[in-house]
Amino acid sequence: MIVSVRKSIPQGELTAPASKSYTHRAVLIASLGRKKSELSHPLLSADTKSTIEACRLFGAEIEEKINPETNEIRLVVSGFGGKPKTPEKPIDVGNSGTTLRLMTALAGVADGDVTLTGDESIQKRPNTPLLNTLNKMGAEAYSINNDGCAPLVVKGKIIPGSVSIDGGMSSQFISALLLSCPLLKADSKITIEGELKSKPYADMTLEAAQKAGVVIHEQRENDANGDAGIYYKIQGNQTYDLGNYTIPGDFSSASYLLAAGALIPGADITLDGLFPSAQGDSAIVEILEKAGADISWDKENGIIRASNKNGRRLNGITWDAGKTPDLVPTLAVLGAFSDGEMRITNAEHVRFKETDRLKAMAAELSKIGAAIEETADGLIISGEKSKGKMTGAQVHGWHDHRIVMSLFIAGMMIGNMTIDTAESVKISYPDFFEEMKKIGAVFEKK
Repeated sequence: MIVSVRKSIPQGELTAPASKSYTHRAVLIASLGRKKSELSHPLLSADTKSTIEACRLFGAEIEEKINPETNEIRLVVSGFGGKPKTPEKPIDVGNSGTTLRLMTALAGVADGDVTLTGDESIQKRPNTPLLNTLNKMGAEAYSINNDGCAPLVVKGKIIPGSVSIDGGMSSQFISALLLSCPLLKADSKITIEGELKSKPYADMTLEAAQKAGVVIHEQRENDANGDAGIYYKIQGNQTYDLGNYTIPGDFSSASYLLAAGALIPGADITLDGLFPSAQGDSAIVEILEKAGADISWDKENGIIRASNKNGRRLNGITWDAGKTPDLVPTLAVLGAFSDGEMRITNAEHVRFKETDRLKAMAAELSKIGAAIEETADGLIISGEKSKGKMTGAQVHGWHDHRIVMSLFIAGMMIGNMTIDTAESVKISYPDFFEEMKKIGAVFEKK
């Protein structure tokens, strides 16, 4: 699908979409339980539907129910009590890296051989740290093409014990182990080698597991160089019971709307359903504040308002994206239209997402005239040099939902922007275009 975006001044109120990350975790945790769970306000996107289908293949019963009066959707999950069956066919995760990693670790708890595959993009995303760790734990886990990428095969069961895993590529590997190890018959210890990138996502996993009554201890100890490292102590023979659980609003998806409200002259956007949680991407509020935006957050009522009634330009800032990789495309667009310079650092792990997002944002923003430089681990964007020089262009969405949505915001600023592969928004925000239309975005879909 191709979307053509014209200059727009968004105004209005919306409810933030449900969190993709929490939906993944809640569906799996409910499936691991022995009792029936009910999940309110889930996100039903392409990615989360992959997790739902995978959990069904492992033996969970998951029913989608709709309230006829409010049209609100909830999921009723009857779990398999920590004893997943061997799927009768390969698990196809589509484009969902989270599903792939979570289910790869769970496959090490099931009897029999489990094969996991996905689309062309997934078959380029590396999983070597997780495969190596599962092998250390007694399973036989490997990539069919011997490149660390899907299709993957996991044979045999993992056993409890002490293992280490590189934390520099993806926190999804750690989340996968954290959710599967409580099912083992004895205690486990997982030590993180190096910096744990995207740590808030591991924190979200701990938070959701705790809601289900599972205890995982995060601790720190000094290594041989005296540096403090993270490790997790996980008691075995635990059981999950999530019960009734409401999925929080998603700050990653909200970042595009908040950026539009803060960036576009005359814009005024209010979002509800955004309460404090372990989501690292709630940092978008802090980022916009530092950039000089008019933004407020009523944490008690979960309401955030971002506006630019005076038409002021924001200021570029320096941001360490180690904990907030999904904000990088949003930050790149903010930098292109701000005064001064935006520096995004510590973001090398962003290259291992659906696509190399550093390369993608540098390439596409350059097409519209932005002064942007790609570094080994980040981006440098000079809004000062780009001022008055940017014009609409035909840009590539890279089949990546976050690239498409961030470029859409840029299109609202300058107009005449044509973005291809726009259907990829279904991965995390299937109602994105409908919601943007509600607040005054002007665009056409082809």
